[in-house]
Amino acid sequence: MITTTYKAAPDIDVLTSVHPILGLGSIPINAFVFHGSEPLLVETGAIVDREGFLTALRSVIDPADLRWIWLSHNDPDHIGAVHELLDENAHIKVVTTFLGVGAMSLSAPLPMDRVYLLNPGQTLAVGDRTLTAVKPPTFDNPCTTGFYDETSGVLFSSDCFGALLSEVPEDAADLSEEALREGQVLWATIDTPWLHGVDPGVLARQLDAIRKLEPNLILSGHLPAARSQLTEQMLSSLARVPTAHPFVGPDQAALVEMMAQMPVGVPT
Repeated sequence: MITTTYKAAPDIDVLTSVHPILGLGSIPINAFVFHGSEPLLVETGAIVDREGFLTALRSVIDPADLRWIWLSHNDPDHIGAVHELLDENAHIKVVTTFLGVGAMSLSAPLPMDRVYLLNPGQTLAVGDRTLTAVKPPTFDNPCTTGFYDETSGVLFSSDCFGALLSEVPEDAADLSEEALREGQVLWATIDTPWLHGVDPGVLARQLDAIRKLEPNLILSGHLPAARSQLTEQMLSSLARVPTAHPFVGPDQAALVEMMAQMPVGVPT
């Protein structure tokens, strides 16, 4: 994977890499730098791309200037460089939850004097920004916590609103309506299969809570930056998931067939 960068807003850099999923498309893996008086890094890249992520990060900010890291949850595509950054900069605090600290303790414990525990509904002043922790309507990890930046109107939704795509642009508006809808529904059936057992009315209320925020920009860990004109479309996509066909992955026979069709030289 190669991590590249682009601007989602004048004061927000996106660090992104594209991860192909055999037979299904590609998923972007995003982190974000919120510039300001107390710069914030949201997520720290994938473990498999740690060095590439750090190189990309240094192209948009000196890690010594960071004051906060927001870890939405402890999946391998979110925690890649967190310990390297803590070692490099003694001033960084990691924003997470009690459950997040506990989950990290099983593989890569966070030093307790470097964490800031924040629960959904609570707020944190990050320099010139005020962040309100939000539990996204969909998630694949019970630790997951996003946030709404009251200063800029930006919603960070973690894995929620992600999409599997054939091509990954820098702006979700460059996707066709069909590609965005189908990519988001497919991703949700894979990443949050429990939605198939959720009362659609309950999910609708969770989605309406996002609607009421009226975000100017939605930043998902697995979707190009999405501006406000796409919010209704994306909420509609997630509302479809409870009644969508459940995802069933390839079995061994399908894997053998796919491998036989792979070009020579592609790692297997």
